[in-house]
Amino acid sequence: MKNTPKKASLLHEMRSILRREGYAYSTENSYCDWVRRFVTFHGFESREAMLVDSAQKVESFLTNLAVEQNVAPSTQNQALNALVYCFNRVLNAPFTEVKACRSRKEPRIPVVLTKKEVGEVLSLMDGTTGLIVKLLYASGLRITEVVRLRVQDIDFGFKQITVRDGKGKKDRVTPLANNLVPLLEAQLAKVKTLHEQDLKQGFGSVYLPYALAKKYPNADKELAWQYVFPSRSLAEDPRSGMTRRHHVDQSLVNKAIKRAVKQCGILKKVSAHTFRHSFATHLLQTGTDIRTIQALLGHANLQTTMIYTHVLKQGGQGVASPFDTL
Repeated sequence: MKNTPKKASLLHEMRSILRREGYAYSTENSYCDWVRRFVTFHGFESREAMLVDSAQKVESFLTNLAVEQNVAPSTQNQALNALVYCFNRVLNAPFTEVKACRSRKEPRIPVVLTKKEVGEVLSLMDGTTGLIVKLLYASGLRITEVVRLRVQDIDFGFKQITVRDGKGKKDRVTPLANNLVPLLEAQLAKVKTLHEQDLKQGFGSVYLPYALAKKYPNADKELAWQYVFPSRSLAEDPRSGMTRRHHVDQSLVNKAIKRAVKQCGILKKVSAHTFRHSFATHLLQTGTDIRTIQALLGHANLQTTMIYTHVLKQGGQGVASPFDTL
């Protein structure tokens, strides 16, 4: 009598589908974690149990996140996206409408540094983290986009940086500041030397997205595909098990920013994303068209970019205080 092959666990199957469809490793982890929390919340013991009144069960889980746990709107949306993906792609049982209590998303004005403040912070930062933060401001990049840059994404001839597979899985180009060219050339020279050392030691492979490693068997060891900001040490790839050199950890950048801001005595809540906000606002101040800024930032909706017009209205809605006329 033949043994019936054991069906893969829900999370294992979900990971396999996410990887096959080219989702980021961080997305894979967060989606699987939300599904695990959903299963624990309801105490499901089988897939069949998840399919009974699925929409209502998702609603109660999301309502609990909003009412009892008071999570941010973006957190609740991520949980919903993970569950929709699970039911659609893994369980093949899509639900169409969820009427959960939603977390309130209040409109927030982004924190922006003045040009003087940006200069003060950058003057206190050097090395790899300093160059990364300079790119955040000079090109309006997200922190994840900077650390994932490959050597071939830097185009010195056209003075531009190509962001591949950015938010929404879209590509775009953004300007490369002339003053950063010498620093980036020096950085790429270091990358080349480090890569040659890795190759001599029998390593030198880098992660390639969308099964490109199978399509181009030797591409993972080519200099063009290496990260612009590689990590200091080799590590085991959690997906393939291969020993590779990944990109630098973005937490190191955030810690360096925090130290520099504190040293400057700036009391604003500054993060890596603040430099992207500052990039957009300072472009608006110099008269750059709002749709051009939308394209540079990679925003799908113009309304997202319009938030920076509010920052320009100094003094709250652009109104002068009557105190100044006394």
